[in-house]
Amino acid sequence: MGRCIYGCSAVTFFFSFFLLVTASSLPRNLEPVHYNKTGSGQINSNSVLVALLDSRYTELAELVEKALLLQKLEDAVGRHNITIFAPRNEALERDLDPDFKRFLLQPGNLKSLQTLLLSHIIPTRVGSNQWPEENSGRVKHLTLGSDQVLHLSKAKGNGKRLVNSAVITRPDDLTRPDGLIHGIERLLIPRSVQEDFNRRRNLRSISAVLPEGAPEVDPRTNRLKKSAAAAAVPAGSPPVLPIQSAMAPGPSLAPAPAPGPGGPRHHFNGDAQVKDFIHTLLHYGGYNEMADILVNLTSLATEMGRLVSEGYVLTVLAPNDEAMAKLTTDQLSEPGAPEQIVYYHIIPEYQTEESMYNSVRRFGKVNYETLRFPHKVAAKEADGSVKFGSGDRSAYLFDPDIYTDGRISVQGIDGVLFPEEEGTVKKQTSPLKKVVQPRRGKLLEVACRMLGAIGKDSYLSTC
Repeated sequence: MGRCIYGCSAVTFFFSFFLLVTASSLPRNLEPVHYNKTGSGQINSNSVLVALLDSRYTELAELVEKALLLQKLEDAVGRHNITIFAPRNEALERDLDPDFKRFLLQPGNLKSLQTLLLSHIIPTRVGSNQWPEENSGRVKHLTLGSDQVLHLSKAKGNGKRLVNSAVITRPDDLTRPDGLIHGIERLLIPRSVQEDFNRRRNLRSISAVLPEGAPEVDPRTNRLKKSAAAAAVPAGSPPVLPIQSAMAPGPSLAPAPAPGPGGPRHHFNGDAQVKDFIHTLLHYGGYNEMADILVNLTSLATEMGRLVSEGYVLTVLAPNDEAMAKLTTDQLSEPGAPEQIVYYHIIPEYQTEESMYNSVRRFGKVNYETLRFPHKVAAKEADGSVKFGSGDRSAYLFDPDIYTDGRISVQGIDGVLFPEEEGTVKKQTSPLKKVVQPRRGKLLEVACRMLGAIGKDSYLSTC
């Protein structure tokens, strides 16, 4: 009995000594990660997110708010300790390309801005004392952007800490229980964001040809007069199909064949005309956002060029930059939302300021078909001009006849138009028609009874 107790005590002492020696020999870079004990996603005043919003990194904090990432970061803080690599304000104010910063702040590029910011955050607490040594190479860390990786290393010679190729200027600048912030010298730009910026700003293929003047249009039929048509465009037969049938499958259109009048001969060079009017928007000024959407949505520009090549005419109601700036991220973040908006601003008719104004003066209210079939845009006279839409979703004809070449007409408006919601449209229900069964004569009823009695099934179908 006593020997078992002394023997067990010796074994316990030896095992405790072994654990102590083993723990002292562990490398320092395997320190335990401190997790947020709350795990509820709620942050307190001592959180690293509060420190970021109330710190010297105000430019980065403003971008985080504009990217709608606060909720995502709160969830990340609730699950992990995080490390934020924050570029100094000067790197975002003076050192950053103004065109790139304008690109990030556009509502349609919200995903690129989120990818950029999430690539500066890793879901692990990495202090300055956990940096790899000069001879140990680089250490990879997966960011909150999932597919983005940051490399931590030390520069050979001076021993400066690096994240990718940016120098850590303020190591452990702000430390909190749920994370820490390192100040870095410049912004880290992922390759995917840079490629997206280059692709959206590539306007070299657009030819700068200014319009010379619009051919004369008959206001009654909205068609070119013969004398002007002969001088402006080659002869071509008018489209047989409505434009909705000729369009390729779009956001709101079903597949349909598109045998246009031009066919493979292409009487009209629609691609060149579309490029010309987009470049005219850029030269005109004040419509850069609309031109940017048309350039980025290459499928939409190609579709417009094909329709013009096959003989169709188009009128584009172009919202100016002030109107486009009022769009919210919710209106642009849905898949296909920019295409839906632009389709509703394209009328499959050739209209000028004079023809539209004469129409609303004569008829009071005119409903124009749009490429967002079956929605129509309403126009009426107001304050000596043409007003589109109604209520808060209305817009005035602001810059008339920006581009008119006989096939494409561009009219500048001061608002973004949206179709009326289906819930506000009153559906008219047609009264039910009472179906009256024809009365059969007595002779037919007697004949049917006789046929049924003798089993003539082949004649029962007439009864």
